Order: sequence, then structure tokens, then C-alpha cells
Amino acid sequence: MTNLILASKSASRRAMLDAAGVSYKAVPADVDERSIEKSLEGTEPADIAEALSVAKAAEVATAHPGALVLGSDSLVVVQGSRFDKPTSRENAVEHLTFFSGKVIELHSAAALVRDGGCEWSHTDCARLKVRDLSSEFIEHYLEQEWPEIGFTVGCFRIEAMGVQLFESIKGDQFTVLGMPLLPVLGGLREQGVLPK
Repeated sequence: MTNLILASKSASRRAMLDAAGVSYKAVPADVDERSIEKSLEGTEPADIAEALSVAKAAEVATAHPGALVLGSDSLVVVQGSRFDKPTSRENAVEHLTFFSGKVIELHSAAALVRDGGCEWSHTDCARLKVRDLSSEFIEHYLEQEWPEIGFTVGCFRIEAMGVQLFESIKGDQFTVLGMPLLPVLGGLREQGVLPK
């Protein structure tokens, strides 16, 4: 069996792999996501998420020759505008106020890289309808969830109080959690990390 490295410090991605019984080592990637996004200005969100996944995995792979590295990324788009992780609690209020009553398109991607070459990649999209949020709710929500949601695009952890933001969700639950897990497991089987 091949050794797997997860190029992420995301607790939800680690939890997904742990629950699925996948053995791996976590090594956070050190990439300048904003400059990569800037270089891809005008590119489809799914393609940007995929490029970021590949970049994260490739960065970690350089220090681990021969290892298979899993990179993953999520992007949020609302009414054609892309949103990154909130930079402050005040910025989170702005994001949540804008999201109120709208649909969040959540693009999640994953890639498997070995020695600089991308062996496999996949993207998926979930659509989350945000209910009308009162300023009182937003304040209460951030009292409970800040600073943890400062590390998330979309300002929510679906596995926590973030579920209260939504009136409906269309898409795969793992994509919403931040990684298209079922395709990833298929990719890991293809690469000999998991038994077929």
C-alpha cells in the first residue's frame, strides 16, 4: 500500500478521512492562495478550486519524494462574486449579511499528486440556500462560532451551528464539508492506497 499525505490542516477533511478508515499523515501546505487565484482571474470557480488543490498537493509533494499527496480546496460563489475566508469578525458580518436570502455555490475540489505530477483530480458543487438572517441572529451566531468559522469559506461549519444558516441544501454532504470524499476514495483505490 502507498503512503498518503493530506496537504491540509482542515479538521473536517481529517475527520472525513479518519471516519472512512483511511491512513494518512497530515502536512499543511504553504501556498499563496490569493496569488494563484489572481493568476486565474476570469477562470471558472471549479477550475480555480482544482488548481488550488493541485498546488497545495504539489507543494507538499516536493518535500516527500515518492509519496502520494492529497490536496483539497473549497471556493464559495454568491451571485457571481467569489468569497474567501473572512479576515475579521466584522468581515464575517459583511459576508453573512450579503449571503442572507441567497444561494451559496460551494465548489470543492481534490487532487492526488506524486513527484510533481497530478495523478487524479475531481471537482463537485453544492448549492446551499441561505435563509433570511436577522442581524440579531448573525450576532448570536458569531458569539458562538467565532473565531472557528474564520478558517472557513462561507463562514460556516455545517457540522456545528452553521447548519442554522440554511433553508435547503442540494449536493453531496462531503462536498459541503469541504472535500468530495466518495470520488477521493475512488481515486485512492485507483492509486493503490485502498484495496479495490
